[in-house]
Amino acid sequence: MKKKAIEKIPYLGLKKTSRKKEVKYIGVTAVKIVGHEKHLFLEVYRNHKGSKDTPAVRIVLTKKDFGTYWPEREEWTRQKVKTDSYYGGLIWAERSDTWRAEKENVLQSTEDLERIKKFCKATVYNESHWWQYIYRHEDDIVITARRNRERRKYMRRQEALADRMAHTEELPETKILERANRVYFQNEHYLYYKKRGSWVKIACSKCGGVIDARWRSGISYESQFQRWTEEPREGCYGTCPMCGARGKYKCQGKVKGTHSKSVYLFLGQKYKENGMVMRYVEVEKKWILGFICGDKGTEMYNACEEISGIEIARAYFEPGKKTQIDYHKHNPYTGQDFWDDCNLQGMQNISINAGTVMQETYEEMKETMFRYSALQEYAKSVGELNPIDYLERYIQTPQIEIMVKMGLDHVAEKLVECYYGMIADQNARRPDHFLGIRKERVKQLIRKKGDIQLLEVMQMEKRQGQNWTDEQIEHLAETHLSGVQVEMATRYMTLQKLLNRIEKYAGCGYGTECGNASERIRHTATTFADYLSMRLSLGYDLNNTVYQQPRDLGEAHARMVLETNKEEKDKRLKQAAEQYPEIRRAYRSLRKKYFYEDDSYLIRPARSAEEIVTEGRLLHHCVGGDTYLSKHNTGKTYILMLRYKTEPDVPYITVEIDARNPRIIQWYGNKDGKPDKENMQAWLDAWLMKIKAGTLSVYENDGYKSQEVRIRVPAAASA
Repeated sequence: MKKKAIEKIPYLGLKKTSRKKEVKYIGVTAVKIVGHEKHLFLEVYRNHKGSKDTPAVRIVLTKKDFGTYWPEREEWTRQKVKTDSYYGGLIWAERSDTWRAEKENVLQSTEDLERIKKFCKATVYNESHWWQYIYRHEDDIVITARRNRERRKYMRRQEALADRMAHTEELPETKILERANRVYFQNEHYLYYKKRGSWVKIACSKCGGVIDARWRSGISYESQFQRWTEEPREGCYGTCPMCGARGKYKCQGKVKGTHSKSVYLFLGQKYKENGMVMRYVEVEKKWILGFICGDKGTEMYNACEEISGIEIARAYFEPGKKTQIDYHKHNPYTGQDFWDDCNLQGMQNISINAGTVMQETYEEMKETMFRYSALQEYAKSVGELNPIDYLERYIQTPQIEIMVKMGLDHVAEKLVECYYGMIADQNARRPDHFLGIRKERVKQLIRKKGDIQLLEVMQMEKRQGQNWTDEQIEHLAETHLSGVQVEMATRYMTLQKLLNRIEKYAGCGYGTECGNASERIRHTATTFADYLSMRLSLGYDLNNTVYQQPRDLGEAHARMVLETNKEEKDKRLKQAAEQYPEIRRAYRSLRKKYFYEDDSYLIRPARSAEEIVTEGRLLHHCVGGDTYLSKHNTGKTYILMLRYKTEPDVPYITVEIDARNPRIIQWYGNKDGKPDKENMQAWLDAWLMKIKAGTLSVYENDGYKSQEVRIRVPAAASA
């Protein structure tokens, strides 16, 4: 559309005879030739004396384009004739009901309407809504233009896809399957068996044969001439009596017919001049046992093995270009497979899992842009990985190569997972500048293989302008304290004093490499820092050593929690006690059933609703809510406290157990964490087994006089 030429065309003007009462706007039309092309002009005038020469808006249409010119602003826009597709709100932002629009927005004459209808060739339901002809014509132009753009974009994508496929080498499928069977499946075979007395029927997945043989010697003379084999045992390895292959015995009754295993492989190949394509392949091996209906029921007919592979995705890397991933899809309507340059959506999204990178990849990589990427070294340190993610991070952050080659494995793993918050200067070349630590700390970080907690402490040291010892760095990393907590505590004591007090309160030393001791250190450090923070918030002077060094940290921490917002907490405790009184009444009976202790821990039910609320506050989780209190009060579930035996009043872990069917529903420690997860889970499982077996010891008066209590079994049941 030639806008400059259109602006030079004089306005059509409004005839005096066209003015009518109760009419707000009047439209005037004309068809003119501009640049050898027909243009429909629609000029809308305000219905008063001063606006008969200059329209409020001029709308110009062609067959394939349109434009809206505002004379007052001397501005062109792509705004359509109306904003509301049904009620007739016009482009100049006046909204009105349908009947008002018909009266207030009219054309100068019937010739104008015929001119619009002839030019736009649209269909509307009400001719009095003359602006809908214009709107639909404009809408068709917009839709057609959008479709054309999308079509051109789609064609460019298809051409690029075809070009990538043309420059991609053929996948060596036979080689991949042979290697997968030999290396990853280890040529695994199965010997399916079914015993009948001294006889056994064996089906071999390697040779496919089925044979009957005797596994136990007989007493008859003929038995010494019958075929004999070893006794098959589920899960053990044996030899096929037909082909001699080694296989794993599997009972026929435990086989549904087919079972399989899958592995994921990545094969990298050179792409064009300096690029690379990483191909993601799934290899599946199936072991199939065939059945037939025999005289004595279902019998094994044959057995076989199938191994197959399919390429799922391809990631293309080229210098200076964005990574492109193509996906292998299936069309269920045509039954054909095809490649596409975009993923599926929603639950059908194709995911790329971690897998093994084939050795040929590293040879191909030597002639590509990734020759110095250190992918091979990284794969050796982590085992299975997604090399597409690694190479994308390498393009974004080439320093990851240095991290891998220096042995900072954990740092490299976090970078691959996009944890870029640990980077101090992304453009730095030196590792100490890159990570934001002191130069002399690099060797220590390498010895710990780039431990992230140690790195955070080193970054904390540099931020705070400190110069700590190697031992202090490692001990502080074990506490998992944040920079804010350390900075707050070291305003009133040295770092070494802080570490010594944590060690003293915990009752165990640093660096023991014991999961229980490490968790004890972390728990104590968090409790001590929380205690100091509450002291400060309540206005205490931490320069006073009495406040700094409480004799009993757990008791002092609990006292500070209660003192913080005491009035509100007292109100909540009183409300809980009144609303859930059965928790206190049922305590003694529940204690006889669930109380247990050993050399390290003790577990007991909650004494009252107030104790459950306090437990939730001290450990910062939701057990103090009405839901858990109500279930405990009505006997649906019970809340139990697991604590260190040496600190029976210091909250550690809260356990919820099903009251009807003894099972642990959930257990959590501080801030919904699971401290010393493996050991504590094993301890709780052992405790639960004692409850089910009825061998749980009950201690009177919190563990002084003991008696063994067992569940009585009725005589009929025991018989």
